[in-house]
Amino acid sequence: MNNKIIKVAPTKNTLLSLKRQVAFLEDGHALLERKRELLTRLVYERIGEYRNIRQQTHEAIKSAYHWLSVSHLSMGSRALKQAGLGTKSSIRVDIIPKRSLGVEYPAVSAEKLPMEPVGLLGTDASFDETRKSLTDATILLTRLGESEMALSRLINEQRKAQKRVNALKYNIIPRYRNTIRYIESVLEEEERNMLFQIKVLREQNKSA
Repeated sequence: MNNKIIKVAPTKNTLLSLKRQVAFLEDGHALLERKRELLTRLVYERIGEYRNIRQQTHEAIKSAYHWLSVSHLSMGSRALKQAGLGTKSSIRVDIIPKRSLGVEYPAVSAEKLPMEPVGLLGTDASFDETRKSLTDATILLTRLGESEMALSRLINEQRKAQKRVNALKYNIIPRYRNTIRYIESVLEEEERNMLFQIKVLREQNKSA
């Protein structure tokens, strides 16, 4: 604990002001502690969600590469490239800002579009499976990107909140409390000295 005190004049007005300030800081500490707890809980929830999406994405990419290999073998690289150039996008992606506990991150929504038939000779059923599996993998990749971005920013905010909580708890508030105790002791000592002086004056008046 930091035992230093704030350099202020040890007066009653200062004492009252410091007591108001420390009450405000304690309320702020309680709110920050609550925010830190909520952020920590949200981070753990997001970690589970991120791991689940990452696993799904890994499986989807494996499936997509499998069908891409099948198409490559059955159609050949030249026909596959030509077919790919003739296809339109099969997904629509929208990105909007989203906030959670004051943390902003991009919310990504991906929607499948109807796959238009490819009117080229030399394509087979594996090409449609390739398109479908690549679309599924892409949609999962967008969800994974959103989850990773949100998790990263939530972790950063949780760490900031933790640092502020620790600063208030172990440094700032103790300094205020130590200063309050110091001023109270100074004022009590002054009061004792004043009472002693009053007593001495009364005794001098009695003996005069």
